[in-house]
Amino acid sequence: MPRSSRAASGLPPQSQRAIAQLGKDIALARRRRKLPQRLIAERMLVSVQTVQRLEAGDPTVGLAVLASALHVFGMTQRLAALVAPDTDLAGISEDLARLPKTTHAVSGDGLDF
Repeated sequence: MPRSSRAASGLPPQSQRAIAQLGKDIALARRRRKLPQRLIAERMLVSVQTVQRLEAGDPTVGLAVLASALHVFGMTQRLAALVAPDTDLAGISEDLARLPKTTHAVSGDGLDF
């Protein structure tokens, strides 16, 4: 039986839907490859019940289980790209907002071209 988690029980509805969709997508990836849950579980080194919980969108399934599933499907690079800095538009916007509005040239003879 999965552990209860305050973080899992307090998820916003849009996060719950995204996790449920992720589970469906993983199940679809498995079925497209014509792989039974038992074989995927063996390759992931987890139980069939854990694969079922992952595919059902159970938010208490650990990140290591998700990473293992992505590895089995050859999609590990997608995990690395989830919050990649170059795709973080809000973070980039914050960085740009902190830039100085004006700049000044360095005074003195410190410039030797």
